[in-house]
Amino acid sequence: MQHHPPPLVVVMGVSGSGKTTVGAALAQRLRVPFADADDFHPKANIDKMSAGIPLTDEDRGPWLATIAAWLGEHAESGGVASCSALKRAYRDVLAAAAPHVFFVHLHGDPDVIAARVAGRPGHFMPTALVESQFATLEPLEPGERGAVLDVDQPVDDLVGQSLTLIDPRDPEATRS
Repeated sequence: MQHHPPPLVVVMGVSGSGKTTVGAALAQRLRVPFADADDFHPKANIDKMSAGIPLTDEDRGPWLATIAAWLGEHAESGGVASCSALKRAYRDVLAAAAPHVFFVHLHGDPDVIAARVAGRPGHFMPTALVESQFATLEPLEPGERGAVLDVDQPVDDLVGQSLTLIDPRDPEATRS
């Protein structure tokens, strides 16, 4: 019998898409560890975003490397990480550390996302940066393991759809 590791998932999307909420619920259902990529940001990145300044690729490099290392450490045991993973190049960094990672892209209308961000008290990401995140976002491409889900659904529905899409028996599958 062939061994299939537990699912390794990155819940991705712009700030305010529900990555942390859906990711934590998904990890709980899968009984695997959860990591919120926001917790991996160095203080300099948080200060920059808090000031309304978008991060550059240079700012994101060490942060992505840390998340990739976490994914690599959990490749055999499974895990879920929330991470914006806005560009293909960022996802490639993550997938290089964990080739069987599956991306669940939570996508939604920019106005819905902006309203969500505005309603989050105490979070470092200001509403002003939502537009820059949508401008940076590169959709999942052919060859990337993942699927796009509409955020305008209950969390339980998003988790249920994610579980259906994540099939450890078929690690080569790509779904959209």
